[in-house]
Amino acid sequence: MSELIGIDACESLTVKQVQDLYKKYVSRSQVNLMTSFGFGRELVERAEGAWIWTRDGRRVLDVTGGVGVLNHGHNHPRILEARRRFAERRRMEVHKAFFSPYVAALSHNMAEVLPGDLNISYFPNSGAEANEGAVKLAYKYHEGRRNTILRSDISFHGKTLGAGSLTGSAENSFRFPGLPGIAVYPYGDVAAVRELIENSRTPDGRCDIYAIMAEPYSASSMRCWSEADLYELRRLCDVNDIMLIFDEVYTGWGKTGSLFYFMRYPGLLPDVLVYSKSLGGGKASISGYTAREPIFRKAYDRLSDVILHSTTYYGFGEETVTAIEAINIAIEEDYPARARQIERVLRPGLENIAKRHPDVVGRVSGVGALWGVFLAGGPKVLDLAGKFAPGFSHDPQFRTKLITLSVIADLYREHGIVSYYSPNADNPLVVAPTLVIEPEEVEFFLDGLDKTLSKGLPRLLSRFVREKVGSRWSSGS
Repeated sequence: MSELIGIDACESLTVKQVQDLYKKYVSRSQVNLMTSFGFGRELVERAEGAWIWTRDGRRVLDVTGGVGVLNHGHNHPRILEARRRFAERRRMEVHKAFFSPYVAALSHNMAEVLPGDLNISYFPNSGAEANEGAVKLAYKYHEGRRNTILRSDISFHGKTLGAGSLTGSAENSFRFPGLPGIAVYPYGDVAAVRELIENSRTPDGRCDIYAIMAEPYSASSMRCWSEADLYELRRLCDVNDIMLIFDEVYTGWGKTGSLFYFMRYPGLLPDVLVYSKSLGGGKASISGYTAREPIFRKAYDRLSDVILHSTTYYGFGEETVTAIEAINIAIEEDYPARARQIERVLRPGLENIAKRHPDVVGRVSGVGALWGVFLAGGPKVLDLAGKFAPGFSHDPQFRTKLITLSVIADLYREHGIVSYYSPNADNPLVVAPTLVIEPEEVEFFLDGLDKTLSKGLPRLLSRFVREKVGSRWSSGS
């Protein structure tokens, strides 16, 4: 047997050793991608709030928000304390033969913070699992007598076989087999949904749609449903007894300026709400769905069906206690208000940058602490990007991606700011900081972005391709 790596040895690995282990045991292509940026060439020593410190002592501002995970920031002290206390007291993680006070309390808390009769909750591990659980609940509600589910053209609901088949994002570039009976509507188009409902009717006039998946706010494209259309979507589902599932995996816990995006509209309720990401306080992997009580009771609440939907790690102890504390922090520290305060700095700052660089920034769009900067520029810049990477002409969005990636690389290299882009729709540069970021830190990001864009895209593109990925992309490999 080869020598195993212990924790002390693991924490002493060099960057090259980590990269070599990734190449051998994880993914060579992941190494190729991440080393295209400075942050793929460094290791993190510690992180706190909105900041990351690399091993060489560099301080980096993180405006990724952990892709939805870090509303509480890195290593929130109350989250750390809750987990420390749980471990020190030797609490039991999970056991099928005993009730969990943590699951009971977390379920109660969800019912307290959500409107209406969204009362019954289930807590698996990931957002994709929660989405699949919600779909399964909707299918069971109709006892398998309906066969169709609707999802949008740009949806993102996960990458498992089931959730991936409900995902329209280009991020799922290879189409695996998945759920049967999926019909697609253009995002936010309630007229198209209405038409699909009518077309689904059986010869005796019954509706064949058991659920509609919807993201009230699309975090990967910065698009949203209109208020009127969301109410109409709810009405259509009521009239046809269709389960309405809202996916707020990314947009929950205050990110958009309300606890969940749909809650800004009085009286609007999904049948099932799906959430994850910051539910774990930046330290735990936990997700959930909460169903309206009558829906859950009809689908599952009988002895013969009580374990029809369960997993080994359901309500895992340390994750659940972390989620309890994460929700209490979000409520007590008013995370929706924090997001609105961030917007008061970020919105005008990004709009001013767009005005200053009209040849680079097509538009900015967002809400709360979730924004997209849509870069591209005119045809000349796009043509230049195409010349730098001719092997990727098969990807209609690659030129835009290359432009955005060159900005991300410069932000990190020159200004110590780590950011990311969305692979969905128009591929925006995403600005989605933690909700504990301070106004002056937002201003630091805005200043860095302005200075980066001031260099001009031809210069940014040429340096990025030359220094990071020139030989690999120019050969199309």
